[in-house]
Amino acid sequence: MRVNLDVLLILDALEKHGSFAAAAESLFKTPAALSYMVQKLESDLSIKLLDRSGHRAKFTDTGKVVLEKGRVLLSAARDLEKQAIQIESGWEKELTIAIDGSFPFHLLLPMIEEFYQLGCLTQLRFTHHTLSGSWEQLTQNDADIILGAINEPPTSTEFSYRMLGMLENVFVVSPAHPLAKIDESLDPTLIGTHRAIVIGDTAKFSTGQTTNYLQEQERMVVYDFNHKLLALISGLGCGFMPRHIVEPYLKSGVLIAKQTTSSRQKDLAYLGWCNTSEGIASRWWREKILNSELIQHMYSYD
Repeated sequence: MRVNLDVLLILDALEKHGSFAAAAESLFKTPAALSYMVQKLESDLSIKLLDRSGHRAKFTDTGKVVLEKGRVLLSAARDLEKQAIQIESGWEKELTIAIDGSFPFHLLLPMIEEFYQLGCLTQLRFTHHTLSGSWEQLTQNDADIILGAINEPPTSTEFSYRMLGMLENVFVVSPAHPLAKIDESLDPTLIGTHRAIVIGDTAKFSTGQTTNYLQEQERMVVYDFNHKLLALISGLGCGFMPRHIVEPYLKSGVLIAKQTTSSRQKDLAYLGWCNTSEGIASRWWREKILNSELIQHMYSYD
């Protein structure tokens, strides 16, 4: 390849500083050396990069294209150098964080901003899962970290986990739903006569979980809490929702919380990770999540 990064650096400096003398000074070279390298590239490619007919050399149309595309290559080269150094020092090229559907993504936004301010080139990848599908991301090696997973974690020594706290679930209905008019606690038999809105399990390889509904109960399956919330507000059915999601709708009266005599109303939530994910970015994220007051507060309902 006859185009090299040194010539691209010269063209970049020449455009920024306006003359060979100033460009040479910025690159710690002589003007003659810079001129020679540019002329050699012009000769090798049979092109004209600079118009030297005036007092100062000006970029030709071809030169402008080479300058523009060359800056893209220079930027990529700088990123490559930086990434190679960071990976060598322990930063991962990519970090995948799998998020359970019950966890509010917006709580991570301040952490994401802080992470990017570190200036590292680790690419963040967030994925969304529910029930057994969350833990499965670890067991199938599709994620480095799983956040907000509920129920029992895997027992394999390949993985570690820390409990985040208790996720409180609330049985809710629309004010127009028949169950809204009943004052006493709802028993399973009565609940079972009404359609349940449930979250589908995203697990592909393990047995999916069935939680908080009766096996014989009519149900409509959706695959995230936003759609479940819309269905509940529309009065299409009843069901349990994490309190932190429905709290604003309970306060406004759009949904009504009902007491029940059974069903699991609290879930343990976990942060889990692969023990092979010991890079700097993985450790940074685990520490930030475990020390987050916002996350601790979300799982601190009594």
